Amino acid sequence: MGIAMENQPQQQQHKNFQLLQTSSEASSEADKKRWTLNDFDIGKPLGRGKFGHVYLAREKRSNHIVALKVLFKSQLKQSQVEHQLRREVEIQSHLRHPNILRLYGYFYDQKRVYLILEYAAKGELYKELQKCKYFSERRAATYIASLARALIYCHGKHVIHRDIKPENLLVGAQGELKIADFGWSVHTFNRRRTMCGTLDYLPPEMVESVEHDASVDIWSLGVLCFEFLYGMPPFEAKEHSDTYRRIVQVDLKFPAKPVVSLAAKDLISQMLVKDSSQRLPLKKVLEHGWIVQNADPSGVYKG
Repeated sequence: MGIAMENQPQQQQHKNFQLLQTSSEASSEADKKRWTLNDFDIGKPLGRGKFGHVYLAREKRSNHIVALKVLFKSQLKQSQVEHQLRREVEIQSHLRHPNILRLYGYFYDQKRVYLILEYAAKGELYKELQKCKYFSERRAATYIASLARALIYCHGKHVIHRDIKPENLLVGAQGELKIADFGWSVHTFNRRRTMCGTLDYLPPEMVESVEHDASVDIWSLGVLCFEFLYGMPPFEAKEHSDTYRRIVQVDLKFPAKPVVSLAAKDLISQMLVKDSSQRLPLKKVLEHGWIVQNADPSGVYKG
């Protein structure tokens, strides 16, 4: 069934859904699970994940447009990720930031788990990056500043994301960036040893299986900044073992093309530092000359 999205202004939809949400948040944990599939009109598929699909949907009572992520219990069980999903839901549902995708709630039936997510109208950043090959410095700086602010917020709540990469970022209706996937995130008050995330984005301390803390997200942001500007991650190699080696040695080389400013290279070099305690803190990232000169203060890249 298609969805007529023109019926109601987005702002009004959001307000209605928030009213609905407020009453749901005030209710008990049991009440939260009282959503059913019948509460939604299901629209077109938005994407396919490892454990299920994402659909455009409309919550019938509020008319609010959402993304409904449908996960198959059998596949979650088979891959032994039920605990990871519970943690993801627990963390994401408590985060409120303009650059973090909202998780409004969840419900389940015998075969599936359904996550009710904010709809990011402009889709996946990864596809946009592939289409453009690489981003302009203004666009990259605007995105990096948005993510730095979102990560400062997460770290203030003792949440480490641990898997910042283009595939986990979505773009909202206004062009604002949204961190969308919290599958590897962790709520922690101390250092951790688990190796997780994506190879090209792993910091040296994870590759070497030593303790890590929130500064892993600074490293990932540095890798992301490089990939935004050059169209590929900095430590890419044909073999996994070579990527590992390049990461551990911080074998950072800036290609001649495309031409990137010295200020941008300086920021990347200050984030991609082996000693995690010496990485440029996120607040300093926001104060860096390249960000100040290039990032749109609104946090939205306007093209």
